[in-house]
Formats: sequence, structure tokens, C-alpha cells
Amino acid sequence: MSGLLLFLSLAAFSDNLLTDIRQPSNSDPKMVVHGLFGLAWNVLLVVQANLVRVRNLALHRKLGIATMLVGLGVTLSTLYLFIVLWKGWDNMAPEVRANRLLLPGFALFLLLAWLRRGRADWHKRLVLAGSFLMLGPVLSRLYDPLVVPLMESLAPAFTARVDEVGFLVFLVVAWVGFFLSLAAYDWKTQRRVHPVTITGFAWLMLAWLVSAFS
Repeated sequence: MSGLLLFLSLAAFSDNLLTDIRQPSNSDPKMVVHGLFGLAWNVLLVVQANLVRVRNLALHRKLGIATMLVGLGVTLSTLYLFIVLWKGWDNMAPEVRANRLLLPGFALFLLLAWLRRGRADWHKRLVLAGSFLMLGPVLSRLYDPLVVPLMESLAPAFTARVDEVGFLVFLVVAWVGFFLSLAAYDWKTQRRVHPVTITGFAWLMLAWLVSAFS
């Protein structure tokens, strides 16, 4: 899953990294800093998960401090963008409003992950569920370059016009799918859905309901 998150992030922002490196955001310090923190977070997720897989827990713990500091950097850099790009709650699309409500969840889950680092079942789920809450920009950036061409090739008549409804359906279904995958893992390994999974999914749904009806 950590590898998938890294792949999706690289695919979503491939224009910044490869195909359109002269775009204005690539020379905007606040965007560059935020992007570097985001990339570092996803890379460290893969590294940390692999260290556990190969039983190198000593190095995993040493890198844990750096990983949490990077998570703090993601939180603060995202918060700064929210502040400087604020245009009023009513002027933002539902998915943009939802991101404002999901950031505190990411920060809280990371704090709890640090406090519960001695409980592997809680620790890894808190990190992963927190990461899921930050998927909004990634999924949004994947829609036009990847999802729309695929749907148009499969059903040209149906997808001749891409509208906001289709985008929101994709966003919600994909987001829910990540939490369902975690619930399936919970059931496979523990025969129950873990409280962290339930709480993360509830936070996602609550954020979407508030942003959609406010």
C-alpha cells in the first residue's frame, strides 16, 4: 500500500517533475517546499514499511523521528498554503473544503501514531489512515490525465462530456476504496475492523458531509 501511495503521488504530479517543469508553481517557494515534504513523506512510508518487512526494527525506530518531523512539515506547509490561498469558504468547491477539514485528522493521527509507537497494530494503521486522509490532491490530479482518457476509450458516447458529478463520484469512490482495503486487511488479520480504520473512515465521511452541505 505504501508503494501504491508513492506511485499515485508521482503519477499525479508527474507534470511538475517531468513534463512541465517550467510551470509557475515549480518556481514558487511555498509550493516547492510543500511538494518536497509530500514527496519525502511518501518515500519514507515505503522505506519504513520495508524496514519492518525485513525485520530491521532498529533502523525503523531511528528513522521514525525523521519521518514524524517530515509529517509535521507536511502539516505546516499544507496549513500555510491553506492560509495564503484562502478565498472564502463559500468560494471553494466541496473537495477543496473537505481538504481543510481532513488536515487536522492527518496531524492528529500522526501524533497518536507517535504516542502508540509501541503498539504495532495501532501505529501502522494510524500512519496509513492519516495518509489516506491526505489523498485529496493526489486523486484530484489523477482524474483528468488518467481516469478521463480511460473512460473515454471504454465508453466514448457516455464520457463525451466530463462534468463535476463524474469527478466527485470518482473522488469519493476511490477514497472510500482505500479505507475498505484497510478494513479488509483488518478482517483478514484480526477478524474485526480496527478502531483506527473506523475512526479514519468516519473522519473522511464527516469532512465530506460538512463540506458538501455547508
